[in-house]
Amino acid sequence: YLVESGGGLVQAGGSLRLSCAASGRTSRNFQVGWFRQAPGKEREFVACISWRGGSAYYAESVKGRFTISRDNVKNTVYLQISSLKLEDTAVYYCAASFSSGVFTTEENAHYWGQGTQVTVSS
Repeated sequence: YLVESGGGLVQAGGSLRLSCAASGRTSRNFQVGWFRQAPGKEREFVACISWRGGSAYYAESVKGRFTISRDNVKNTVYLQISSLKLEDTAVYYCAASFSSGVFTTEENAHYWGQGTQVTVSS
């Protein structure tokens, strides 16, 4: 299963690092993605990373500000968020996928974390 941490309240322009710790079936190769859901909106793709960490993809809205990385020894994926904007306020979820192809859609998720709240204040 997946457990997110690192969310909180931060001022606009600030930074946070979210963590997603995986346990259980970590012997299988899997991609990890971050998604977020803002109040009143549908959940959307933020970023994903391949099993070995060699490939990462980002939503256009976060390119240049968010960085996804993974440590397979610790079974943890990180999302470094910089230059936070008010519109980044959301619950951030990590998810794991055993599917092939780039993991950018919820339909390919096999496991979800419980989410961590990120609130950006002005």
